[in-house]
Amino acid sequence: MPAYKLILGNKTYSSWSLRGWLIVRLAGISFEEVVIFLRKADTKARILAYSPAGKVPTLIEDDRVIWDSLAIGEHLAERFPGQGLWPQDPLARSTARSVVAEMHAGFPALRSALPMDLNKRYPGHVLSPEVKADIARIEEIWENCRRQFGSSGDFLFGEAGIADAFFAPVVVRFRGYDVALGKTAEAYCASIADWPLMQQWVAEAAEEKEVIVFD
Repeated sequence: MPAYKLILGNKTYSSWSLRGWLIVRLAGISFEEVVIFLRKADTKARILAYSPAGKVPTLIEDDRVIWDSLAIGEHLAERFPGQGLWPQDPLARSTARSVVAEMHAGFPALRSALPMDLNKRYPGHVLSPEVKADIARIEEIWENCRRQFGSSGDFLFGEAGIADAFFAPVVVRFRGYDVALGKTAEAYCASIADWPLMQQWVAEAAEEKEVIVFD
């Protein structure tokens, strides 16, 4: 078995790190964890010591470097096909890849207006029309995935996989900003919140002392 090292940002704030960490945990491998606090004077230099992109998460597999959460997911799905990171059914798998790619590249208004923060709640946060449109599209994705492919479990495609890792930080945002959701979306948020891996991440984030103040 190769030696693995996962480079992360603060667990309280780093949504991309959460995605990468969940994927690595779903792959079932042992790994060393390196947490680099974000928005510090030496943050970029410290990450560049591991990743040519200077961003987290980055997975190191022996002398191989895989940066970007989606690349990490694809790499580990190839290395460990029995772990079910992607759905086995071809239609479900192509749909899962599509919604993950959409999450990876899209929803800029949501990302900007509702940064992930496990320390605080922001009730009464005013949502712009652009943010509301992003939320509506995410609800549509969740509704369609649960209806078409989710009958075997509580996650988007039944069992937990890469798609759930990608949308888990969105659940944190929705709950932190008290976003009103429909029945299916609320149930899915509850499933993510009850997920033992998610609960472990939240517990470890609570131990962090560093605070980032958002504008």
